[in-house]
Amino acid sequence: MAGLPFIDAHVHLWDLDHLRYPWLTPPFPDDGPNGSVEPIARTYLLDDYRADAGAWDVRGIVHVDAGAEAAAALAETRWLQSMADTSGMPNAIVAFADLSDPQVDTLLAAHAAHANVRGIRHIVNWHADPRRTYTPRDVTRDDAWAAGYARLAAHGLSFDLQAYPGQFAGLARLIERHPETPVMVNHMGMCVPGEEAEWRAGLTALAALPHVAIKLSGIGFTHRSWTLEQARGLVLTAIDRFGTDRAMVASDFPTDRLFGSFAATLGAYDKITADFSDAERHALFAGNANRLYRLGLTL
Repeated sequence: MAGLPFIDAHVHLWDLDHLRYPWLTPPFPDDGPNGSVEPIARTYLLDDYRADAGAWDVRGIVHVDAGAEAAAALAETRWLQSMADTSGMPNAIVAFADLSDPQVDTLLAAHAAHANVRGIRHIVNWHADPRRTYTPRDVTRDDAWAAGYARLAAHGLSFDLQAYPGQFAGLARLIERHPETPVMVNHMGMCVPGEEAEWRAGLTALAALPHVAIKLSGIGFTHRSWTLEQARGLVLTAIDRFGTDRAMVASDFPTDRLFGSFAATLGAYDKITADFSDAERHALFAGNANRLYRLGLTL
């Protein structure tokens, strides 16, 4: 990390006294996709993030939809834009919108009217295992969802894709039809233990599309007790598929604090890429996020 600038491509902030976040509200069951989130169910603002980041040279952050209740999607964007206007961060905002909503175009336009909004995330993880699924069914197979997705480009918005590998083949066909909409795959494609072959095939299908990139983040979502060697396989496979010009290191803090400290998490990405060239590491840790999220920062 010495002398390495960092643009964090995936950060969450929340003020629990300002907006309601259902997933951060008791009770906190341990049988969901992430286990109990009680350890992070407290207000988390820029100063808290800076404290976690420690000695890392953070030049910018991309804030990604933090799971506020759906009715508060625009309120979250307004709050974040106000924060950016006064403090300079977040440098980009990826807002929430339910793409299956017939009226989604109105919300997309309202989000896009904010200077720092760059994209949309609608979490669509569906898995046959009820302990892993985020949704009761796979909405990405619905015509209404595809219609909403098709409207992103009209507003100049990218899409942050958080899904499971079993959904990637179908999603790749939709994404291919809309090359004008940049896509950022969240959390290395969320490889479920025992489903590595499906994950590799899914990454290959998505990586074949030049407007798709991937985030090196979220190690613990599907491997809660991750190790450096286990993480190495995921990270290097993702980079192998997408290349060093379409992969971005991201902390996913504070969510990834459920699975390890900032120092341990970012230290893992640092160690895994230690043999890469200086130019490649600069791209992975800062340059790609700067370009792909259109931040315009001088590094």
